[in-house]
Amino acid sequence: MSQRPANFNGLHIRKWYTFAEETLALESGAAADGATLLKVAVAATVVNPHAGQYTGDFSSVIAASAALGTEFGKRLRERLAGRAVESYGKAALVGTAGEYEHGNAFLTSAFAEPVRQAVGGGKAWIPSTGKRAAMGATIDVPLAHKDALYVRSHYDTLSISFTDSPAPDEVVVIVVVATRGRLHARLGGPSTADIIGKDGLR
Repeated sequence: MSQRPANFNGLHIRKWYTFAEETLALESGAAADGATLLKVAVAATVVNPHAGQYTGDFSSVIAASAALGTEFGKRLRERLAGRAVESYGKAALVGTAGEYEHGNAFLTSAFAEPVRQAVGGGKAWIPSTGKRAAMGATIDVPLAHKDALYVRSHYDTLSISFTDSPAPDEVVVIVVVATRGRLHARLGGPSTADIIGKDGLR
């Protein structure tokens, strides 16, 4: 197990990442139907305290993840520069000395609730995924509407990779947010306007 010293609320963070993707038109060339689609990803490469071992107690990671979620929320707000969030998702890439469960321990509601608050609240749970992988692996982070999972226009994905992460004893924790649904979404179903009208949400 790594002996790297803690540098963030009991965790050792080796690196922060921030990534943004803005889509102005469809693959077919049709220009955005309104505002462009901005997706922002924030990620942290964190030492996995349980790498190389089995544990039945993740309480220390879960407790530490609350402050991690607060920091993620701060960094997301900074990159969004005032733009509102309509959808979100989270993921974990676990280095090969860890278990899939080690990544999930960083993504519980203790971590997610500060993120949810930072992006203006959300009635829906944050969709999540993860996998064990070597450095440079790609992960597809799922996105869904932050207030209603059944809004089809906001089912989306951001594919992202990290050249030098995760090392075998690390976990990359990832959050992605988006400012709107897919451009020219045309598969029917409830819209954001329907949700706002029905539930009186912001």
